[in-house]
Amino acid sequence: MNTHVCWMLELQVREGRDEEFRALMAEMAAATEASEPGTLDYEWSLSADGRQCHLWERYADSAAAMVHAATFGSRYAARFFDVLAPVRLALYGAPSAEVRAALAAFNPVVMEPAAGFSR
Repeated sequence: MNTHVCWMLELQVREGRDEEFRALMAEMAAATEASEPGTLDYEWSLSADGRQCHLWERYADSAAAMVHAATFGSRYAARFFDVLAPVRLALYGAPSAEVRAALAAFNPVVMEPAAGFSR
């Protein structure tokens, strides 16, 4: 079994906040790519009307996920929650107790590995 930690965060873009959201999304994606080598996937997807957002994140391990969580908390959380409303979080892989605690406010659905593989 691998050590990857993944989650899919479903979000709703708050009414009238589209421009701020898109600027924040671009800023976060660029910063994460530039400064977090343990982040394997960091992909934002939008519905056709731009109101619904899915954020897919995959980390090499729990330590890498916690690096991201710390950066998110210190640099982005206030603006993020100002323009986005969390809907649902599904947590996958092998998250440590620390990762689970960091994401507890989202009330995640924890999906346990059952079969398959990751390359």
